[in-house]
Amino acid sequence: MYDFAIIGGGIVGLATGMALVEKYPHARLIVLEKESSLAYHQTGHNSGVIHSGIYYKPGSLKAKLCREGSQSIVEFCQKYNIAHEVCGKVIVATQEKELPLLENLYQRGLENNLKVAKITAEQVKEIEPYVTCLAGIQVFTTGIVDYRQVCQKYGELIQSQGGEISLGTKVEKIIQTDKSQILETNKGTFETKFTINCAGLYSDRIAQLTNANPEAKIIPFRGEYYELVPEKRYLVKGLIYPVPNPAFPFLGVHFTRMIDGSVHAGPNAVLSLKREGYKKTDFDLRDFSEIIAYPGLWKLAAKYADEGIQEIIRSFSKAAFVRSLQQLIPEVQAEDVVPAGAGVRAQALMNDGKLVDDFLIIEAKNTLHVCNAPSPAATSSIEIGKAIAQKVSLT
Repeated sequence: MYDFAIIGGGIVGLATGMALVEKYPHARLIVLEKESSLAYHQTGHNSGVIHSGIYYKPGSLKAKLCREGSQSIVEFCQKYNIAHEVCGKVIVATQEKELPLLENLYQRGLENNLKVAKITAEQVKEIEPYVTCLAGIQVFTTGIVDYRQVCQKYGELIQSQGGEISLGTKVEKIIQTDKSQILETNKGTFETKFTINCAGLYSDRIAQLTNANPEAKIIPFRGEYYELVPEKRYLVKGLIYPVPNPAFPFLGVHFTRMIDGSVHAGPNAVLSLKREGYKKTDFDLRDFSEIIAYPGLWKLAAKYADEGIQEIIRSFSKAAFVRSLQQLIPEVQAEDVVPAGAGVRAQALMNDGKLVDDFLIIEAKNTLHVCNAPSPAATSSIEIGKAIAQKVSLT
C-alpha cells in the first residue's frame, strides 16, 4: 500500500510529490499520470513566464504563493542549472482610459510588496524601443523559464528519494474503504492511504469520484498564440503586457520572449469544446454537453458578452489578432507573425457564474483536491507543493 498517491503529473502534482518525499523520506509515494510524458497539458503549453504576483488580490493565496514562488523557482533553477532569466517586464497603458487602471495596478504591486516602478512613455522606449504607449509600470522580478525542464527535475528528485512515477496510467474509479482508497486504473489497481488530486483539467471529475463536492466546474478556455518570424524578433526585448481589464480574468494579448529566444504573441481566450482541445476543430460530446448545460457558463457569458465576442473574432481573424498586437507595437504586420500552437486553461467556475479567482484546495476524508490552479500555478508550484504537504500527514 502507498502512503500517498498523486493523480496528475503536471507541475502542481510533481511539486507536491517533491515536497512530500522531502517531508516524509520513508513514505511510499506514487504519481499517476494518464499521458505518456510529464507536463503534457497545461504545464507544457503555457507561456513560460515566472510571474511576479502583481495582478493578484492582496492577502489571497495567489498573491502570497506567487510572490514567494517567484523567488523559490529562481533559486531552484539556479541550484539545478535550469536555463532561466529574470528579465523583468513592462505593463503599458496605450489609451487615456487605461491610466487609472495602471495606477491601480501599481498600487496593488506595492501592496503585494513587489519591486515595481512607474515609468514614462520615454522610459518604456528605453526598455522596449518599439512600444508606443502613454505610460507604464516596470516589474523587476518577472522572468522566463521552460517549465517542462523544471518538471523533469521535479520528477527526477521524486524518484531519487524513492518515489514512483507511473505514466500512461488513467484513474477511472476510486473506491473508499475505512482506511484507504483503491484507485482503479487502466494499468491495474493502486491502494493508498491518502490521495491528492492534481488532475488539472479533470480535477473536478476526479473529485466527484471520491464524492467530494468542489462546488465549481472546470471550464476549459483555449489560448491561441502567434509567433514573431525570426527576422522580426528584434521588435521585442523582453515581456510586454497591456493593462488588463480588471473585471476580465485574462491578461490580454501580450508579447513574451521565450527562454529559447523565440517571441510569442498572445494568447486570446476562447471557450474550448473539449477539455484538452488545442485546435478549433477539437470536440468532445461529453465535455461539450457538460459545458453547455452548466448554468454558470451562461451567467458568465452574459456578463462578458462584449469581451467574449472580441476574443472569438481574434480567434478566427488573424487581422483582428494583429490589430490587438499593434496597440502595443504599431510596427507589427500580419506577415510578421505565424501560428504557434495553443494552450488550454482549466478555469473553475461557480454555478452563479463567478469565476473562482484564487487557488481552490478542498480537503475531504483522506483526500485533498486542487480544484483551481490556473496561472500563476507554475510560478507558485514549489510553494503550492509545500502548502499541500503541510495539510497532509502520515497516519
